[in-house]
Amino acid sequence: MVTPLPRVARDFPDRSAIEAVDPLMLFGYFLSYFCAMVSEPVAVSVRQARPEDVGRLQAIQLAAGNAFRDIGMPAVADSPPLPAESLSGYWRAGRAWVAADEYDEPVGFVVADVVDDRAHIEQVSVHPAHAGQRIGATLLDHVAAWAAGRGLTGLTLITFRGVPWNAPYYERLGFRELAETEVTPGLAARKAAEGGNLTARVAMLRELPAHDNIDATA
Repeated sequence: MVTPLPRVARDFPDRSAIEAVDPLMLFGYFLSYFCAMVSEPVAVSVRQARPEDVGRLQAIQLAAGNAFRDIGMPAVADSPPLPAESLSGYWRAGRAWVAADEYDEPVGFVVADVVDDRAHIEQVSVHPAHAGQRIGATLLDHVAAWAAGRGLTGLTLITFRGVPWNAPYYERLGFRELAETEVTPGLAARKAAEGGNLTARVAMLRELPAHDNIDATA
């Protein structure tokens, strides 16, 4: 039996307010949301993101990113979440999905672009209170079905090579590291745009079989 989660307050600021604040202030604002999350397993369903989800998705990304602080990567942990304008663009384009609990509250999300005829995972985050429940895998499977239904040939992403919940995790989900000669121009541009130590990051691919015609129109 799944223990019901407490309802989370809906007094989120408007998008312009979120854009204006410092990332640490944003983290503090959403502290009550973090604390409201519990570690009990929850049954989730994947749905399209909605305009009212934007602030929640930023809070989830901040909470998930905090794990980098524990492995000596504070600059990554302190990185701001995707801007509200960017997230809004993804949901308007139909390329933002959330994993929602039984109260329809997001506990994870994924946004994707189309880069060189493949679905590129721009961001996937799961609130740490719900880690280890295959929510990230469920979100990626949903994008894979969406991509296959549109004739795309694979999923790509750029992630850290040596972080346990990055490249090694994605390998377990069917991704493989791309050799430099396999990195397509669009993907190479994405990697370069991330800056920092490019050797610490790796481009990865999960190929989609041609017969994978699972429907993922939601």
